[in-house]
Amino acid sequence: MKYNHVTPLCPTHGLEQPHTSLRHMSQGNPAHPPGIEGVKMGKVYYNLMRNLAALLVIFAGAILAGVLAAAQQQTALKTASLESHEGLTITAQPWTDAAIYKPKFPKKSPFTAGIVAIQVAFRNDSDESVRINVDRVRLNVTLSEEDKQGLQALSPEGVAEVVMNPKAKDPSRKAHISLPGGGGGSSSPKDKKWLEVEQAARDAAVPGNVVAPHKTMEGLLYFDLQGQLDLLGSAHLYFPEVTALEKNRALLYFDIDLGHSGSR
Repeated sequence: MKYNHVTPLCPTHGLEQPHTSLRHMSQGNPAHPPGIEGVKMGKVYYNLMRNLAALLVIFAGAILAGVLAAAQQQTALKTASLESHEGLTITAQPWTDAAIYKPKFPKKSPFTAGIVAIQVAFRNDSDESVRINVDRVRLNVTLSEEDKQGLQALSPEGVAEVVMNPKAKDPSRKAHISLPGGGGGSSSPKDKKWLEVEQAARDAAVPGNVVAPHKTMEGLLYFDLQGQLDLLGSAHLYFPEVTALEKNRALLYFDIDLGHSGSR
């Protein structure tokens, strides 16, 4: 009898394909699905552009603020009384409108107590520092042909004293203005309100007496006119002592006619 040879089946035959599939499945998912890197790059670009836009807005705002400040300074120079020589220009502008005082004196205004503030600016275009003796500044007023007075500027303490102790408004007093001092000893108690007025006057006042080369210094000078604004029409603001420091050289005095100013 003839027998055909039969090849025995391998026990593992036919299991290779499942084994191969399991091997591929063991690799798992990729660390980052397709597109994740692109999304991250997009976020970085967006944040960068947003920060750049914010910087551009800030930079543009700073430039605009500088332009506006320069324009305001030029406007002030055009409307205020001024005198200029030897590289120094002094401008003076009386504040004769109560509304002008509100930003700097929101609670108690010197104007309501008869005080007039004069905004002064010292622009030094020279190459050396200049000192202005503010204590010797006088507001020369003419009460009559026979009565002319030089009023001394009030100190911040003097402003507070007048504001907290306003004089009774009497038309008969218009014939004379007492010569106030620079605000020495105070006769009224220095309570919270007094100190607030004194601090506000100090913050708005001329901050010093030396102007550096090619710089500008500005602030307020205060004079007790007892509400007689008409005196400003013929008043002169007199600066008798101005000195160039490097050479210790006295400059010519400044005498500014306030009658030609564009009062605010």
